[in-house]
Amino acid sequence: MLDALEKELCTMIMESCRVADAPGVELAADAPLFGPESAFGLDSLDAVEVVVAVQRNYHVRIDAQEPSREVLQSLKTLAQFIRSRQEPAAGAAPAAGAAPPGVLAPDVV
Repeated sequence: MLDALEKELCTMIMESCRVADAPGVELAADAPLFGPESAFGLDSLDAVEVVVAVQRNYHVRIDAQEPSREVLQSLKTLAQFIRSRQEPAAGAAPAAGAAPPGVLAPDVV
């Protein structure tokens, strides 16, 4: 069963990767997004579309520190990654001049 963010991500992936038909079976949150077992039929070129859509829609960046292969394993791992980047650490104050959590710095686009 997908939660609200995972459902949003499913719709976003279908739109950004131009998936014509919804997966025919109930999609599991931990089902692979890419490769031969993918219900979406996505390949490595689609991964770029997903990364760009995540940056545009959720204002989080998937970069070298978070290997995209791990982040993009499933709807569940992608949702967890987005949540971890949007939730400020408890009690942590932002660094001087830092952009608020979830907001890209002007030079990062």
